[in-house]
Amino acid sequence: MRHSEFWQLADAVFGPEYARSLASDIVLSDLGGRSPVQALDDGVPPRDVWVALCDAQDVPDERRWLDPRSRRASRPGG
Repeated sequence: MRHSEFWQLADAVFGPEYARSLASDIVLSDLGGRSPVQALDDGVPPRDVWVALCDAQDVPDERRWLDPRSRRASRPGG
């Protein structure tokens, strides 16, 4: 997973504004007491950061790995 894919999934699952706020503000023990943004900046693989964030937010497996492009296309009017 690339950083851009992390952000695409975060935007699709949490919404663009909330995704940025959440990734900056939440501190996760699974990431060594860092926020997702700090962990990414420190070189933690984006997939590991994504899994930690989803675990902390109780995102079900079926929503974690959706292709953001297909999710947008499946929305009414999208």
